[in-house]
Amino acid sequence: MPGYELFDERERKEVAEVMETGVLMRYGFKDVRAGRWKAREMEEAIRKKAGVKHALLLADGTAALTTALAALGVGSGDEVIMPTFTFVASFESVMTAGATPILADVDDTLCLNPDAVVKVITPRTKVVMPVHMCGAAADVDALKEVCKSRGLFLVEDACQAFGASYKGKFLGGLGGAGCYSFDFNKIVTCGEGGAVVTDDDEFYKRADMYHDHGHDHGDDDRGAEGHPFPGYNYRISELHAAVGCAQIAKLDDFVARSRRSKKYFKDALAEIPDITFRRLPDSEGDCGTFLCFFMPDEARARAAARALKESGAEGVFHWYDNNWHYVRNWRHLKERRFANPVAPSLLASMPDYSKADFSASDRWMSRCISISIKLGWNDAEAAAKAQAAAKAVKSALQGGAPQYLSMKQEVLFKGTPRSCR
Repeated sequence: MPGYELFDERERKEVAEVMETGVLMRYGFKDVRAGRWKAREMEEAIRKKAGVKHALLLADGTAALTTALAALGVGSGDEVIMPTFTFVASFESVMTAGATPILADVDDTLCLNPDAVVKVITPRTKVVMPVHMCGAAADVDALKEVCKSRGLFLVEDACQAFGASYKGKFLGGLGGAGCYSFDFNKIVTCGEGGAVVTDDDEFYKRADMYHDHGHDHGDDDRGAEGHPFPGYNYRISELHAAVGCAQIAKLDDFVARSRRSKKYFKDALAEIPDITFRRLPDSEGDCGTFLCFFMPDEARARAAARALKESGAEGVFHWYDNNWHYVRNWRHLKERRFANPVAPSLLASMPDYSKADFSASDRWMSRCISISIKLGWNDAEAAAKAQAAAKAVKSALQGGAPQYLSMKQEVLFKGTPRSCR
């Protein structure tokens, strides 16, 4: 999955151009940067890929989500609906903005269930934030209809789905705002980085100011710029953007590689009658970074995850037990443990998630296994890994001991990232 697997001379060339001038900051220093503006260059590439009017690079995906909410005016007293299966950054960004995260169940798409969203809407709801998990779209049409009928903003968390699409349109560009992550484990990486995209001029202007201490960017002299409101330092550096410039130029190749390798896995596992695959609202738009499937029950899902790992596989996730991505183990949120005191109004508005019933999500997540797809595999490697994975899953279903791989096959599994976020 991660773009760092295919680093080459192009990334080194882009970084070297920044180091030749020594200007690592994205703003200012016009006279000495020799016309090199890597953040602007990557923003233009994102804008064209996503088919949107504006793209703003930021330090990371969490900063992108926080900035998007702030630019929409989301804050104290507001509620943001998000899924039970995501990365912790989703609710962290909501709380950083001063709003209340309201969790809603996922369905067999592994994304927000539109019916569950409707059930938790209140007069305080301002945003619905679907998360396009594991490289594929949520049920966008249904969620957009919910937002339209209730007068709510749709903010897409596409941090795991850069390069994926829905009915021919790039994810992130389908609602009022979309957010991406370019951290080290993403299909396109800057090392650390993120972006907000939008077609709304006023939203973009507010996001641009908010992410850079409120600077209005109206003058080459930063000291002379206006500050309509305070913001934060969520800027990306030119070095990170330089890596991203090289990476985004490879995106089409990355997606093609992922889809091709994923097909080997899906074809191999499709021969197993007792498993079912994640529902994809648009299978053509899946960027191919993960294969997600459901075992018949929790016990056999655990057995399959264990068999896959014991056979030498890496990049295997039984999300039900994952500490970062599923509500079941978000103990810090459930126990309201914070590094510093939070506003009493936020504490008062927070549901007691230690007592919440997310059995509808558990139904899917307890049985779900995901295998991350590595960009560096060639066809022979992907085919061998797919067959080995199918053998391990069959062993788990039959209740037998895992069938270990040959040393050659075991080596093929090494290097797949342990976390997708």
